[in-house]
Amino acid sequence: MSRIASLSAIEILDSRGRSTVKAYCTLASGITAEAAVPSGASTGTAEALELRDGDPQRYHGLGCRKAVENVRTTIHTALAGRDFASQADLDTALLELDGTPNKAQLGANAILGVSLAFTRAQAAEAGVPLYQHFAAMNGSTPRLPMPTINLFSGGKHAGGQVAIQDVLVVPVAARSVDTAMNMTYNVYQAAAKLTSEKYGTRPLKADEGGLAPPFPNVETMLADAVEAIERAGYKAGSEVALAVDVASTHFYEGGQYHLDGQTLSSEAMVARLMEWIGRYPIISVEDGLAEDDWAGWQAFYAAAHGQVMVLGDDLLCTNPTRIAHAQQLQAADSLLLKVNQIGTLTEALQSYKVARSAGWRVVVSARSGETEDSWLADLVTGWAGDYIKVGSIMQSERLAKYNRLLEIEARDGVGM
Repeated sequence: MSRIASLSAIEILDSRGRSTVKAYCTLASGITAEAAVPSGASTGTAEALELRDGDPQRYHGLGCRKAVENVRTTIHTALAGRDFASQADLDTALLELDGTPNKAQLGANAILGVSLAFTRAQAAEAGVPLYQHFAAMNGSTPRLPMPTINLFSGGKHAGGQVAIQDVLVVPVAARSVDTAMNMTYNVYQAAAKLTSEKYGTRPLKADEGGLAPPFPNVETMLADAVEAIERAGYKAGSEVALAVDVASTHFYEGGQYHLDGQTLSSEAMVARLMEWIGRYPIISVEDGLAEDDWAGWQAFYAAAHGQVMVLGDDLLCTNPTRIAHAQQLQAADSLLLKVNQIGTLTEALQSYKVARSAGWRVVVSARSGETEDSWLADLVTGWAGDYIKVGSIMQSERLAKYNRLLEIEARDGVGM
């Protein structure tokens, strides 16, 4: 049982220089903990609502003073002095206080900040590492994930020079996070040299640290990724594989996909995805179809299941109802879990369990607008997620998560 003494928050900046929320929770025991909330650029329409101020004079309307004030006033007044036996008790109280289906009253950014700060305070009060507290919440044995790491970026993360969002490397031969990071470093450096030679560009980086040269089309983007792997001295496929974040919703209009100067039907888009899978060492395809193209997802699942992970992000939005619907329709077989898409840890855990109940794999993901907070690394370890998707090996907001995984591995002996 933990009693909340006070809750507060401040406005901070995320990795894109935009406003976000940092929340603080003080327990009656004297323990104080904090947590910072990330923010996405490629967002699904079913995500919980980030409360933004709408004042064009501050952060182009993206300020978070209202969300911060909701933590300081409404949430603090309702929860301070109350005892909570578990994370679920706290999150239920937050949901009841908000009273809307998408957290529009208080803001998902305010609610998640409090949810995260409380769980960190509980871990500190119990004297256990945060990942162990997450493991107890899920009844799981801690395990480090396999990293999937941005190499090349396009789409909303890189100004749209190509339509798809990210090509990631997966160091499948690695048996430790330490080895995985070294392998990725070698590939990244090879890619930076390759793109400098080929495109005459400096190693310009996208939102999540991926390289973003002016690829003429997706095929070139994928081929360059394979060449970078081979230049680094690895076998493409058996040692380092690829994952693709297509983010198709962002180039889907009028029932058609607009890709590389072509207009494709759902059937043609599925055929294009299968061509990529056949030609390149791809093990995961995220959001290969648009978030509302359920028939397209079903067709892609029927064609690709068993060959690659059919991974849902915008389609699922870490929402248990949408995950169950996708399972019923046989539209996906893997979940990209983003806690801020749903807004509380308890709901995110419910989504995780619905996915696992069908034998799905789970990729725990950061957002394009991140902070230096490393709680995500503890969450994926505690919940024993299969993969982590944080971004590239550049930029401190990404490295905070990777460095936390390295710390857990080196100091606590947790393995993959």
